[in-house]
Amino acid sequence: MLSPERLSLPGPEYLAQRHVLTYMEDAVSQLLENREDISQYGIARFFTEYFNSVRQGTHILFREFSFIQATPHNRASFLRTFWRCFRAVGKNGDLLTVKEYHCLLQLLCPDFPMELTQKAARIVLMDDAMDCLMSFSDFLFAFQIQFYYSEFLESVAAIYQDLLTGKNPNTVIVPTSSSGQHRSRLAPSECSPLDGVEASLFYHCLESLCDRSKYSCPPSALVKEVLSSVQRLTFYGFLMALAKHHGINRALGALPDKGDLLLDPPMDQELEKLLSQVSGLSISTPAGSSGDIANLPTRTSPRISSPWKPLHHRQKVNTESDGSTDETESSEN
Repeated sequence: MLSPERLSLPGPEYLAQRHVLTYMEDAVSQLLENREDISQYGIARFFTEYFNSVRQGTHILFREFSFIQATPHNRASFLRTFWRCFRAVGKNGDLLTVKEYHCLLQLLCPDFPMELTQKAARIVLMDDAMDCLMSFSDFLFAFQIQFYYSEFLESVAAIYQDLLTGKNPNTVIVPTSSSGQHRSRLAPSECSPLDGVEASLFYHCLESLCDRSKYSCPPSALVKEVLSSVQRLTFYGFLMALAKHHGINRALGALPDKGDLLLDPPMDQELEKLLSQVSGLSISTPAGSSGDIANLPTRTSPRISSPWKPLHHRQKVNTESDGSTDETESSEN
């Protein structure tokens, strides 16, 4: 059944809003790249499996960074996959450095930029030593804000600096680059007074930014809620408040609430199935037997169905895991 949203928008506008052409171009590119393999089971099946993987969010596995950050859906899918794969880091209570978290990100996206990982860590560490340890939950929620809203946060940093220096923030240019590599600016903490900027003026500028930005922004009502609770705040204080805000996390929709971060019932059920199947394959040697392996009966390992992954960069990584509520060693909570 067609949703009202589909019927209320012109066709081209709806396709652009949902980035359908981005996925069509990627699908055709992969079709041409792997046409010999795909010809064995047909083009129709290829497109069916491709768009099923987009719907399930598995299409971003092992893809290049430029594709992962190309659409809001891709970004949300990557966040959800990262959480599901590595929640065991938090469940075990492990604290990791920024370099170790970056290694985990590279298991899913080999060319993931270190700069973006460092920016996420800086939200948690508030510019403390970057080799400090962080809990999985602290890093994950900071990473979510930095990764999903990266263009928005770059403009926020520019506005913040202009407010500090008395310039007119309305002259700030919204970033237009889609490469993920933005122009370098002086870090706000390098020129910021300890008390930051006036929260009400800051919100007025951000409200205008949200109205004119073509990139994803947090809901302005929730940004107002964050800023209305304080009179002044620093740049990293603002980012930490966004990362900890339950409403913003729910609006984004990629991760569960912090209290449920270690829970993933569907994945746990799949793991239990795998464990039961593996244990069912173990065979005890009868008493008195010679122990000759050649005499053991053979069993065929059952095939486990999994969502189709794009043929390009097809790999397999055994990174299934589980998450953490332990607090970061040096973060301010």
